[in-house]
Amino acid sequence: MQGKILRKKIKKTIMSELKKKSLKWRKLPKKEKKIIVNDVINEIIAMNESLEASDYSIAELTGIENQIVNRNIIPLNKMDKVVNGLKSNKMLNLIYHKRKSYIKNKELTFIDGLLDDNVLDALMAYQGFTPSMREIMPHQLLRAELLKCIKYPEISYRKFCSNEYFGMHQKENKAFVRLPINKNVFIDHTQLSKFRKSLGFHNLVNIMVYIIYHLQKKGLLHDKVIHGIDSTDLTTTEQSLLASITINGHKVRIYTDLDADCGKRRNKNDKSTYVIGYRMHTLTAINPENGHNLPLISLLAPANHHDSLFAHPLISLAQAIGLDVKLVTADEAYHDNQGDIYNDTGATIITPPNKTVTIPDFVDVEQKQVFCNKNCEFAMDYIGTTENNHHEFKCSANRGECLFAGSCTGYRFIPFDSGYFQRVHNFLEQTEHAIDIRKHSERPFNLLKNREGLKETRAKSQHGILARCVFAQMATLLIEMAGTRKKQKPKKKQEKQLSLPMAA
Repeated sequence: MQGKILRKKIKKTIMSELKKKSLKWRKLPKKEKKIIVNDVINEIIAMNESLEASDYSIAELTGIENQIVNRNIIPLNKMDKVVNGLKSNKMLNLIYHKRKSYIKNKELTFIDGLLDDNVLDALMAYQGFTPSMREIMPHQLLRAELLKCIKYPEISYRKFCSNEYFGMHQKENKAFVRLPINKNVFIDHTQLSKFRKSLGFHNLVNIMVYIIYHLQKKGLLHDKVIHGIDSTDLTTTEQSLLASITINGHKVRIYTDLDADCGKRRNKNDKSTYVIGYRMHTLTAINPENGHNLPLISLLAPANHHDSLFAHPLISLAQAIGLDVKLVTADEAYHDNQGDIYNDTGATIITPPNKTVTIPDFVDVEQKQVFCNKNCEFAMDYIGTTENNHHEFKCSANRGECLFAGSCTGYRFIPFDSGYFQRVHNFLEQTEHAIDIRKHSERPFNLLKNREGLKETRAKSQHGILARCVFAQMATLLIEMAGTRKKQKPKKKQEKQLSLPMAA
């Protein structure tokens, strides 16, 4: 463990020094980057002892120091006030109605009517921003990003920002993005790149809260939901290895994207075992009745970090925006063995039992029963949990039934573990159901990657990819609210009823 922490400290120190020395890192040629990296590595190795004593937070070591809760985030209970205070008067906006007539697509029509441009500008603008400061407004750039996710996910940004998709003949696209209908004006791909870079983490979170606010108003975010956590890998394109050193048996790798790293992906027959890039950790809301799920909020971290490090910050962020996260289902990687997440947030994480954990004595896993000792014939009743993190069981035998009643205490305490006796033990039917539906958390990733175009992450920075993740999630939730892509069940053919004389 100490070796892994030292490795993370060294990687963090190298990245910090490189970012200080090379302000224009992306524009440097590869050979020059290698020289700078090797010089910095030699300096870091020389100060190995001081590195061990260096004080980095967990957020800094895991690469999410810019994705933590801050005071600029607007929670759900305050979003209603923001929306009502900035709401546009569309009844008096004749230009809006004229542009609206060009939008024929039902999905785009719904989304166009749902999004309020004044609110979007307020949530994305920096302090001191005024409309006179720019020709293209933030809401136009966001609408362009959403349009690409919804209609053209498979094409590149260069091709999207061209006359083919924003020419005079594409009146629907121009109307949705709020561009002049009868002028040859379109958004350049460099403007979208600068737009993604200009958005702070609080801006990205706030526009997601705005969409979640609409989800609640539409009644799609039920009160009785189970939250799930899962992750997926996002490979970055055109990454070159600049340097590699071994620290206590662990390799430290530096790539052209300084924030990216190499990590293991889940077993997939058609892909390599390793991935260079990032992992997106997402909190979803799962309807326990039908398994329907919605991606709500995400964190983006380098691919080499273990999933268990991100459950705590993700749940804290979700609670900061006003989500009532109490019960979370996840796979074994997102465990809460030490109880820190529950103590800090009050949220309970349910994971499948770890098979390597030793099963306590006198426990029948197959029958899901706990006994007091080897001679006991009566399965014990579950009482609850204790303050010192134990499960309490009581003998279920009636008075006079048990032969060992005089020599047995009748009570048993089993400590929490990551196996069958987690904070919510795995012998309960509700726990089994929560574990069964956890796989529904994977479904949004298929939509985000294959339908909303997140599979090809051409952005060349962690923040740029995070912004694309947020836009893709927004598109997913907006499509869900529009309801235009739901498969309609075929109507059953009703047999014609025979007339009374023929029936006779």
